[in-house]
Amino acid sequence: MEEQLKEIMGAVFNVDPSVIDENTAAGDLEKWDSLHHMNLVAALEEAFDIEFDEEEMLSLMNYKLILLTLQEKVQS
Repeated sequence: MEEQLKEIMGAVFNVDPSVIDENTAAGDLEKWDSLHHMNLVAALEEAFDIEFDEEEMLSLMNYKLILLTLQEKVQS
């Protein structure tokens, strides 16, 4: 799941997935703006066959939180 998340984030933000680590946050990637954030949400929902509610979408502002949220949603 972690590698897939990095691949998706790399594709959405047009960066090499290897630059994404557990400390990566919205302010670290130049293209992480509101439009790209929504593209990330859509890509994650499609890849993992899940749906985020509005509160979750707003909280997905760094790699750690995204991974934790994904793990919770996929396991439930």
